[in-house]
Amino acid sequence: MSLAILKALINDVIANKLYVQSFFSTSNTFRIVDLGCSLGPNTFVAMQNVIEAVEHKYQSKGLESKIPEFQVFFNDHVTNDFNTLFTTLPLEKQYFVAGVPGSFHGRLFPEASLYVVHSSYALHWPSKVPTEVLNKDSPAWNKGKIFYTSGSDEVANAFAAQFAEDMENFLNVRAREIMARRMIILIVPSIANGIRRS
Repeated sequence: MSLAILKALINDVIANKLYVQSFFSTSNTFRIVDLGCSLGPNTFVAMQNVIEAVEHKYQSKGLESKIPEFQVFFNDHVTNDFNTLFTTLPLEKQYFVAGVPGSFHGRLFPEASLYVVHSSYALHWPSKVPTEVLNKDSPAWNKGKIFYTSGSDEVANAFAAQFAEDMENFLNVRAREIMARRMIILIVPSIANGIRRS
């Protein structure tokens, strides 16, 4: 999917779904997180798109004078090269920045602290390789490979079960971290049910 199409979709969903009316009863800081940010520059483009869409939402509601300050949290595994990420930040950025190392499959933020959660092309990575795929005595043993392409149905089912568990954990922890009536934007590669890659 092209960046232009993604931007249009994000603009549309923020314009039609993001709730902003009661925002200023609690804070003047609008907190956004990009989960699985990697090194950029795509994360910077995505965060700028979200911020511009939120600003437009305020303007469309006649709240130009109440546009908040923005804080963006960049999240990825502790092994991510955050030094490279921060040294390549856009000079013209319109937000405050913080890095949050750790797996997005667990809690990362205080309860009800986030306004927009964004993740693009990161959620398809499992939290771990399914145990049965690594077990030589299991029907799902995958001969040392950590992917399911051209694997048996048992291998594909093991990865599908791991994905379902990971998504449930992900959504449960985000439900605690995000404020009521706010937004999660997930961009996840997928294939239709019943189609196997070969």
